[in-house]
Amino acid sequence: MALNMSITRSVVVSSTHAAIAEVYQQILPGLKANNFSEEDIFAIHLALEEAFINAIKHGNKNEPSKAVKIDYAIEADKIEIDMTDEGSGFDPEVIPDPRYGDNLYKPAGRGMLLMKSFMDVVEYSSRGNSVRMIRYREKRHPSKSAVRSGT
Repeated sequence: MALNMSITRSVVVSSTHAAIAEVYQQILPGLKANNFSEEDIFAIHLALEEAFINAIKHGNKNEPSKAVKIDYAIEADKIEIDMTDEGSGFDPEVIPDPRYGDNLYKPAGRGMLLMKSFMDVVEYSSRGNSVRMIRYREKRHPSKSAVRSGT
Protein backbone atom coordinates (compact mmCIF):
# COMPACT_ATOMS: atom_id res chain seq x y z
CA MET A 1 0.00 0.00 0.00
CA ALA A 2 1.47 3.33 -1.06
CA LEU A 3 1.50 6.13 1.42
CA ASN A 4 2.66 8.67 -1.17
CA MET A 5 3.85 11.07 1.46
CA SER A 6 6.46 13.76 0.95
CA ILE A 7 9.50 13.35 3.15
CA THR A 8 12.07 16.12 3.46
CA ARG A 9 14.99 15.77 5.82
CA SER A 10 18.52 16.84 6.45
CA VAL A 11 21.17 14.74 8.15
CA VAL A 12 24.80 15.44 9.00
CA VAL A 13 27.11 12.47 9.48
CA SER A 14 30.80 11.96 10.08
CA SER A 15 33.18 11.04 7.27
CA THR A 16 33.25 7.32 7.99
CA HIS A 17 32.07 4.44 5.85
CA ALA A 18 29.81 3.22 8.68
CA ALA A 19 27.92 6.52 8.80
CA ILE A 20 26.14 5.82 5.51
CA ALA A 21 24.09 3.10 7.22
CA GLU A 22 22.27 5.79 9.20
CA VAL A 23 21.37 7.54 5.96
CA TYR A 24 20.13 4.33 4.33
CA GLN A 25 17.92 3.64 7.36
CA GLN A 26 16.21 6.96 6.75
CA ILE A 27 15.95 7.08 2.97
CA LEU A 28 15.24 3.51 1.83
CA PRO A 29 12.03 2.99 3.88
CA GLY A 30 10.73 6.32 2.54
CA LEU A 31 11.24 5.09 -1.00
CA LYS A 32 9.34 1.88 -0.23
CA ALA A 33 6.53 3.86 1.41
CA ASN A 34 6.20 5.88 -1.78
CA ASN A 35 6.07 2.77 -3.97
CA PHE A 36 9.42 3.18 -5.68
CA SER A 37 10.30 -0.01 -7.54
CA GLU A 38 13.09 -2.34 -6.45
CA GLU A 39 15.01 -1.18 -9.52
CA ASP A 40 14.65 2.45 -8.44
CA ILE A 41 15.69 1.64 -4.87
CA PHE A 42 18.74 -0.29 -6.06
CA ALA A 43 19.79 2.58 -8.35
CA ILE A 44 19.31 5.23 -5.67
CA HIS A 45 21.13 3.12 -3.08
CA LEU A 46 24.11 2.66 -5.40
CA ALA A 47 24.30 6.33 -6.46
CA LEU A 48 23.98 7.46 -2.84
CA GLU A 49 26.78 5.13 -1.79
CA GLU A 50 29.08 6.29 -4.60
CA ALA A 51 28.43 9.97 -3.82
CA PHE A 52 29.07 9.36 -0.12
CA ILE A 53 32.32 7.47 -0.75
CA ASN A 54 33.50 10.32 -2.99
CA ALA A 55 32.58 12.87 -0.31
CA ILE A 56 34.53 11.14 2.44
CA LYS A 57 37.47 9.96 0.33
CA HIS A 58 38.07 12.83 -2.06
CA GLY A 59 36.25 15.72 -0.39
CA ASN A 60 36.97 15.20 3.29
CA LYS A 61 40.22 13.24 2.76
CA ASN A 62 39.08 10.41 5.08
CA GLU A 63 39.05 12.74 8.08
CA PRO A 64 36.33 11.43 10.44
CA SER A 65 36.15 14.80 12.18
CA LYS A 66 34.76 16.34 8.99
CA ALA A 67 31.08 16.05 8.17
CA VAL A 68 28.94 15.22 5.17
CA LYS A 69 25.56 16.95 4.97
CA ILE A 70 22.79 15.16 3.12
CA ASP A 71 19.51 16.89 2.33
CA TYR A 72 16.87 14.79 0.66
CA ALA A 73 13.29 15.04 -0.47
CA ILE A 74 11.21 12.01 -1.38
CA GLU A 75 8.04 12.74 -3.28
CA ALA A 76 5.56 10.49 -5.04
CA ASP A 77 7.31 10.94 -8.39
CA LYS A 78 10.98 11.51 -7.50
CA ILE A 79 13.78 11.66 -4.97
CA GLU A 80 16.20 14.54 -4.80
CA ILE A 81 19.44 14.24 -2.84
CA ASP A 82 21.90 17.05 -2.15
CA MET A 83 25.21 15.99 -0.59
CA THR A 84 27.88 18.44 0.58
CA ASP A 85 31.30 17.72 2.04
CA GLU A 86 33.78 20.05 3.75
CA GLY A 87 36.41 19.68 1.04
CA SER A 88 37.80 22.33 -1.25
CA GLY A 89 35.89 20.92 -4.21
CA PHE A 90 36.86 19.80 -7.70
CA ASP A 91 36.04 20.36 -11.35
CA PRO A 92 33.99 17.38 -12.61
CA GLU A 93 34.88 18.27 -16.20
CA VAL A 94 38.54 17.31 -15.70
CA ILE A 95 37.81 13.82 -14.36
CA PRO A 96 38.79 11.32 -17.07
CA ASP A 97 36.19 8.96 -18.49
CA PRO A 98 36.91 5.50 -17.02
CA ARG A 99 35.69 3.77 -20.18
CA TYR A 100 38.60 4.83 -22.38
CA GLY A 101 42.37 4.50 -22.67
CA ASP A 102 44.45 3.65 -19.64
CA ASN A 103 41.53 4.49 -17.37
CA LEU A 104 39.72 1.39 -18.58
CA TYR A 105 42.07 -0.81 -16.55
CA LYS A 106 42.21 1.27 -13.38
CA PRO A 107 40.38 -0.25 -10.39
CA ALA A 108 38.92 3.11 -9.30
CA GLY A 109 37.36 6.16 -10.88
CA ARG A 110 33.91 4.84 -11.79
CA GLY A 111 31.79 6.46 -9.07
CA MET A 112 30.73 9.50 -11.07
CA LEU A 113 29.93 7.35 -14.10
CA LEU A 114 27.74 5.08 -11.97
CA MET A 115 25.96 8.04 -10.42
CA LYS A 116 25.23 9.45 -13.89
CA SER A 117 24.05 6.05 -15.08
CA PHE A 118 21.63 5.44 -12.22
CA MET A 119 20.25 8.94 -11.64
CA ASP A 120 18.32 11.14 -14.06
CA VAL A 121 20.05 14.34 -12.97
CA VAL A 122 23.55 14.74 -11.53
CA GLU A 123 24.72 18.32 -11.00
CA TYR A 124 27.76 19.66 -9.16
CA SER A 125 28.01 23.01 -7.46
CA SER A 126 30.39 25.52 -9.02
CA ARG A 127 32.74 25.00 -6.08
CA GLY A 128 32.61 21.24 -6.62
CA ASN A 129 31.99 20.15 -3.04
CA SER A 130 28.28 19.49 -3.47
CA VAL A 131 26.33 17.17 -5.72
CA ARG A 132 22.60 17.20 -6.47
CA MET A 133 21.04 13.99 -7.77
CA ILE A 134 17.48 13.31 -8.87
CA ARG A 135 15.80 10.09 -9.90
CA TYR A 136 12.29 10.18 -11.31
CA ARG A 137 9.93 7.23 -10.97
CA GLU A 138 8.82 7.84 -14.54
CA LYS A 139 11.59 8.90 -16.88
CA ARG A 140 10.13 12.21 -18.04
CA HIS A 141 13.27 14.31 -17.56
CA PRO A 142 16.24 12.63 -19.23
CA SER A 143 18.71 15.50 -18.67
CA LYS A 144 22.11 14.37 -17.48
CA SER A 145 25.04 16.03 -15.73
CA ALA A 146 25.44 19.74 -15.53
CA VAL A 147 27.38 22.19 -13.43
CA ARG A 148 25.18 24.45 -11.38
CA SER A 149 26.20 27.77 -10.01
CA GLY A 150 26.08 28.60 -6.36
CA THR A 151 27.56 26.98 -3.31
